[in-house]
Amino acid sequence: MDARARDIFRRIVESYLETGEPVGSRTLSRAGISLSPASIRNTMQDLTQLGLLGAPHVSAGRLPTHAGLRLFVDGLMEVGNVAEVDRRSIEARLLAHGRNYEDALNEASAILSGLAGGAGVVVTPVRDAGVSHVEFVPLSGDRTLAIMVFDDGSVENRLMRLPEGVTPSSLQAASNFLNARLRGRTLQETRIDLRAELDQARRELDDAAARLVEDGLAAWGGGEAADRALIVRGRANLLEDRETLEDLERVRSLFEDLEQKEQLISLLDGVRDGEGVRIFIGAETRLFSLSGSAVIAAPYMTGSQRVVGAIGVIGPARLNYARIIPLVDYTARVLGQVMNA
Repeated sequence: MDARARDIFRRIVESYLETGEPVGSRTLSRAGISLSPASIRNTMQDLTQLGLLGAPHVSAGRLPTHAGLRLFVDGLMEVGNVAEVDRRSIEARLLAHGRNYEDALNEASAILSGLAGGAGVVVTPVRDAGVSHVEFVPLSGDRTLAIMVFDDGSVENRLMRLPEGVTPSSLQAASNFLNARLRGRTLQETRIDLRAELDQARRELDDAAARLVEDGLAAWGGGEAADRALIVRGRANLLEDRETLEDLERVRSLFEDLEQKEQLISLLDGVRDGEGVRIFIGAETRLFSLSGSAVIAAPYMTGSQRVVGAIGVIGPARLNYARIIPLVDYTARVLGQVMNA
């Protein structure tokens, strides 16, 4: 691509990201390009043949394709800095939660939704600290609160439905059984190792306590996508994009995509294998191939630079990449500080 084609292409993409409208040759000519509309049209046609531009209608102007957006993001876009007011807002809202990382994860998702204008998404980390203590506290009805204390000092409280027939003595027996085997080991390790011991557990415990142990290990492992929480905030923002609303089928597809918890967690887990912000546009991911949406995501990590999860923004392909990329990156870094607090 020569300098003239690159300039025309950049202007088309920037105009599209700002307005969502197709861009015509006369619009570019009036914008200050010192070429005739005919010369601009010839260049636009060349870019279309390269697969970088497309036209919604025969007589319309041109829009960037997903391949064109990828080229722009990778090679032509100038990424801005996070505004000072946004930095202060992110820090104040996240650091206010102290060591309560679950609240911080929820807040991080809400922050990105509000600042970026898409849906903010966070996948909770794989819990790989060893367990120092487990206790079941009976609640009203058929539920119990499982309190787990980890070697890193963090505490998790999880509601569980009690198997039929559980008594206070059954709860204590289940706690004792788990504490004898969990101490210093991760939930995932214990879940795998105890599969072979469940028959022994049924001999040592009554049926209700054994079922409670089995249900607890199945729900706490944290290594499988189905066992982990996906926090999504700001779905309503996706309904404010005029271009998306004009295609209600794409809106439906995008909302269905957001319900595909396991696939979305797997996508975000892929971000953990890289460094810095990752961007997925449209058909680059099977999950968003129909809705044509984009994902901007970054890993968050501990002070020892161990990646534990990912956070990002989902929205139409016409996201403000230059603004959102640094926002996602900075929010991920502050979230890492919270995880290490």
